[in-house]
Amino acid sequence: MYLIQLFLPLYDEKGMTFPDQLFSAVRAQLTEKFAGITTYSRAPAKGFWKDEGKLHRDDIVVFEVMAEQLDRRWWDRYRQNLETEFRQDQILIRAQMIEII
Repeated sequence: MYLIQLFLPLYDEKGMTFPDQLFSAVRAQLTEKFAGITTYSRAPAKGFWKDEGKLHRDDIVVFEVMAEQLDRRWWDRYRQNLETEFRQDQILIRAQMIEII
């Protein structure tokens, strides 16, 4: 089993909030495909990273799904779609193998 996490920004590069419909669409798509989703959206997480020596910061929400198989092709296409929708150079999606107890 895999736990797949998507880190989605709340704001664009100009500080404008993304519309709720954008997040609702992601939630609906992933719920339909994976039969369930967990979102961490009440208190946004803070993401920090360095690029060319400059510190960047994002307020993010985390979406999680579980899947028996990791379809890397599907996730690559979906990530590219999210990068377009959220106007981002890169959207972080990570997957880790898990064991259900």
